[in-house]
Parts: sequence; structure tokens; C-alpha cells
Amino acid sequence: MQQYANTRGLTAGKIIIYLLLTGLAVLCIIPFYLMLIYSTHNNATIASTFTFLPGSFLVDNYLNMVSKINIWRGFANSIFIAGTSTVLSLYIGALTAYGFAKFKFKGRNGLFLFLLATMMVPGQLALIGVYRLFSMMGLLDSYAAIILPAAANAFNVFFIKQFMESSIPDEIIESARVDSAGEFRTFNQIVLPILGPAIAALGIFTFIGSWNNFLTPLVLFFSLDKYPLPVLVALVQGYYGMDYGLLYLGVAISILPIIIVFSIFSKQIIGSVALGAVKG
Repeated sequence: MQQYANTRGLTAGKIIIYLLLTGLAVLCIIPFYLMLIYSTHNNATIASTFTFLPGSFLVDNYLNMVSKINIWRGFANSIFIAGTSTVLSLYIGALTAYGFAKFKFKGRNGLFLFLLATMMVPGQLALIGVYRLFSMMGLLDSYAAIILPAAANAFNVFFIKQFMESSIPDEIIESARVDSAGEFRTFNQIVLPILGPAIAALGIFTFIGSWNNFLTPLVLFFSLDKYPLPVLVALVQGYYGMDYGLLYLGVAISILPIIIVFSIFSKQIIGSVALGAVKG
């Protein structure tokens, strides 16, 4: 048996590692599984028992939810806000990183350090200033109040700049300039495609962060029909009492796009990490 295992490239150490990884995977999957299972039970069953088996109250929980809140309007709001914020944040971040990485100008290092210092400021601390600013601009209770601040992401600039410096030689930029290509054309047609793996990996985390944003929409939105999904799920818990089955169903619906996005772009994350390792 030991000889057969060795011929297959398996050793005792590898078997232990595989078992540990399998155990960790199961521990990560169990909460999601229980969330889906509990969304099929009523409140009394969830509060009194612990079960791994599905129930028969999924339709009842869904009908109860849609009678209290417009869950799919919140879903559409989250898709629009998270999608728009992600696209703007990645493009503006890549364009800013391009300026820091490939242009030489006075005060560049100091300005970049100041940009990094803004990452130390908690977003909740800046929320008061953002509220006053958008109040004077008349943008409160509008999608722009959420999307515009999300477009200015210092971490995206830092991440893309590091990737750009290691993956895009200056000679490529100089060749485009010699061929009379403008800076925007050089960026859009040459630099941006090369940044594909980094942008794909960063886009997942940006989308998830925007999707899970709870406090900012709660403060800057006043209309119920503009609330994103996380806020509506919280309203289910707060306004209508503690209905666990309804709450689990709302959470299950809210994380579905995150799982889909991660499943689609997970290979890009691995590719960007491998590319960074090779370049390093």
C-alpha cells in the first residue's frame, strides 16, 4: 500500500495536508449550507432546533419577504451601485496609477505618500464631511452620492501602480509615443489590456466591498426605493421583528451575486498572483 501511494506521488505529509485542507473547506462551506437550509424553515423551527435538513417553508418565507419589502428593487439597486462603482473605481484608479508610474513630475513621491496616508483614515470618519458636501451640492438621496466617493479608491491606485511598474516596461510607452499615439490612446489600447489580470482580481474585491456597503447608503439615502440590498435585509430584521427564516433568505439572496462574481473571476485572481510571483 505504501509503495502504491509513493508511486502516485502521495506521501504521509501530503495526505495530512490534503485532509487539513478538506477539513477547512468543509468548515467554510457549513455556514453557507446552514444559511440555505434555515431559509427553508419557519421562525419557530429555527429558534427551537438545530437541523441540517431542508424544510418546507421556502415559498412562505419568500412571500412573506416580498410582502414587506421590495427585495428585487434592492437587488437591482445593489447591482447598479456596485457595478458602476467598480467600473469607475478601476478605471480612475488605473488612470491615476498610470500617471504616478509612468510620468516624472515634481512632488510625485510626496503626493503618492499623501494618497497612501488617506488609506489610514476610516471611511466612517469622512462620512460627516461627505454628507455636508453632498448636501451643499444637492446630491443627497441620489445614486451619485454613493458612486462618486467609491470611484476615488486609494488602494486601487496603490495596487495597480505596483503591478504596472513590474509588468509594463517604459519602452512600450515610449514606442507608442514615438508612433504619435496620445496618452489616452496609449493608456486605453496598450496599458489597460496588459493590466487585465490585476484589474480582474481587484475588481472582485471592489465589487464585494461596494455590494456589502451598509452604513453609507443608510446615511445618504432617504428613499426606501433607493436602498441597496444589505440595508433592506437589515430593515427586515429591525422593522418587522426577528423572523429568522426571512432573514436567512434575505442574506442568501444578497450573497448570490458575490459567489457568482468570484466563481467567474477566480482564475484571474490566481493568474495575477502567479504573474506577480514570476515578475518578483
